[in-house]
Amino acid sequence: MNIFQSRKFSGLCVLSILLVSVTIILLTNDTIDLFPYLSLSYLRRSSLSDVPTVTPASTPTTVNNSSPPPPEPPLSQTPVVVDDEPVHQDLEMDWVQDKTSLKVEWTRCESPDYMPCLDNVKAIKKLKSKRNMEHRERHCPVPPPRCLVPLPKRYKAPLPWPKSRDMIWYDNAPHPKLVDYKKDQNWIRKTGPFFVFPGGGTQFKDGVIHYINYIQKTLPALEWGKKVRVVLDVGCGVASFGGTLLDKNVITMSFAPKDEHEAQIQFALERGIPATLAVIGTQKLPFPDNAYDVIHCARCRVHWHGYGGRPLLELNRILRPGGFFVWSATPVYQHDEGHRSVWKTMESLTTSMCWKVVARTRFTKVGFVIYQKPDSDSCYGSRKNNEPPICNEEDTKKNSSWYTPLLSCVPKVPVGLTGRWPSQWPGRLTDKPVSLSTEQSSEESFREDTRLWSGTVSDVYLNGLAINWTKIHNVMDMNAGYGGFAAALINRPLWVMNVVPVQGEDTLSMIFDRGLIGIYHDWCESFNTYPRSYDLLHSSFLLTNLSQRCDLMEVVVEIDRIVRPGGYLVVQDTVEMMKKLNPILLSLRWSTNVYKGKYLVGLKSTWRP
Repeated sequence: MNIFQSRKFSGLCVLSILLVSVTIILLTNDTIDLFPYLSLSYLRRSSLSDVPTVTPASTPTTVNNSSPPPPEPPLSQTPVVVDDEPVHQDLEMDWVQDKTSLKVEWTRCESPDYMPCLDNVKAIKKLKSKRNMEHRERHCPVPPPRCLVPLPKRYKAPLPWPKSRDMIWYDNAPHPKLVDYKKDQNWIRKTGPFFVFPGGGTQFKDGVIHYINYIQKTLPALEWGKKVRVVLDVGCGVASFGGTLLDKNVITMSFAPKDEHEAQIQFALERGIPATLAVIGTQKLPFPDNAYDVIHCARCRVHWHGYGGRPLLELNRILRPGGFFVWSATPVYQHDEGHRSVWKTMESLTTSMCWKVVARTRFTKVGFVIYQKPDSDSCYGSRKNNEPPICNEEDTKKNSSWYTPLLSCVPKVPVGLTGRWPSQWPGRLTDKPVSLSTEQSSEESFREDTRLWSGTVSDVYLNGLAINWTKIHNVMDMNAGYGGFAAALINRPLWVMNVVPVQGEDTLSMIFDRGLIGIYHDWCESFNTYPRSYDLLHSSFLLTNLSQRCDLMEVVVEIDRIVRPGGYLVVQDTVEMMKKLNPILLSLRWSTNVYKGKYLVGLKSTWRP
């Protein structure tokens, strides 16, 4: 009996020592990741309230870091000088430790796919015409809604990239109509609990990879991933074209209207492919002039010759001088009377715009034509008729692509350095953008912006904020400036949607020059994307100025709509703004934490009212 008791006591001692040892290892190891959105380093830096939960926690933990804070990144071309004096500890603790949320009676929106500016039924019913897709354009409700979008039943955390490119959870976007509608074209299949994307398409008879390689073979000058870096895919289907080009170092903005081929953009975003909702109707697309290296349309159902040729003139506006339009459609390769008529009209219109055909081919029962936009104005002066006419300066001023009618004229081709093709990728990311002002101060500001963001992202965002970057694939920068934040993340397996607010300095052309993608937007309105589209939203010195024009509560509701459960909001702003923002996020059952009193990190839970 004594021997048994002695062995039992020894066993307990050994077990105790093992438990203590394991605990020490866990608390000193930064590399262990127990849960998708919860690492041990996260636990040490944050409170338990930072774990997604229905109820906000009561006790926060601030970061203890004695190293000096890194330089603050700028807002746009002119670097913002931020007071680097340490935040007074009493002031910081006063609001960081206060986990009191606002008393808000939140309500649910009706649909888990609600998009306020595209689902305004009352406004759409009042339209006098739908002939030119007016009903697919933006019609934002006033005031903006404050309801919270519910989750689909049985919603799950999205599959990780790159697995998500090939399959997504059916329950996250339960829209099966496209499976039946495109069953013979290999767009999408339903397999058990998944939607699977085989890489087919209406024009991709042998698969999208073969199609992309054939375009390159037909016109070697394209040089995917070198000369050509930024592509626009019009009427993109489920975005298999853009998703495949990512492997070739090409980033593609895929777009289509809402409800055309049910939920195709939602599928694209759930797959982790860059996409947005838009339509070539009566208004300009929210992109700058001379932005895209290549524009692609595979049976995109746009009547380019309709509406006085304005849809094709819009492509001409946003296509870079010397850029290419790849058009794969039946009028290119079918020769019945109807298709020949469309081809002749396109031939006449493209000739009047001084576009030239650089390739035309047919393969495996389909085909395409490749046009090239002129890189100078010389052709315009030699036309027999001045139709379409040359635009005046008022038609082509910067930041004029927001609720602006389509052009019926041809913009002049930029001259000098601004009309030059950017450097090959990846050099263009850090080279001086061709559309940057020639003033020396502008280039100095650009270089400083790049340097500051590179250091700040490395020191703070990647290593200081306790964000689980292994789960981040798509990011939105709400106030992108020169795109320095996106450039600093270029080596990570993610992409960034760079948003340039229409009320600020217009830097979007320079973002495209760098080989990045972006879009214009007014954050007092809802963004054209499906709910739960992004893993992380980033705001740098945006909200203070924005709150002077619109209600901060409504902006936060929109942020909540866009971010996925388990996703993040990172805000760099004044202390006063973060003090206003924090209780709103807590009322939404977000968990919040603050780094050095200057960076507010919110983590979205699955809670819905």
